[in-house]
Amino acid sequence: MYLVHFRDPETGEIAHVKAKSVSDSSLGLSFVTLSDFVFVTSRLIANPKEEQMRDRFKDVKALHLSIYNIISVEEIGADHKALKFKNDRSSLVVLDRPGLFPNN
Repeated sequence: MYLVHFRDPETGEIAHVKAKSVSDSSLGLSFVTLSDFVFVTSRLIANPKEEQMRDRFKDVKALHLSIYNIISVEEIGADHKALKFKNDRSSLVVLDRPGLFPNN
């Protein structure tokens, strides 16, 4: 399971959600898909923010977030599988262009 902290595009506030699945999005390189949301309902004390998120995402199949809105992704639980993306671009090389950055 993953705990994802992100800047909510609707409110601009920092929010978090638990999801069983985090993967690359079909929308393109700069998006991540969250699906299979997990909300704890067995607690005696209600958390208003978690209830608000549960109500907001109750009919959502998948949430596509821009990587620029994601603050952190924490893998939680006993059996960690680690994130694996189909279109991993971690070996992407960015070539420096002279004059692109003023301090170079």
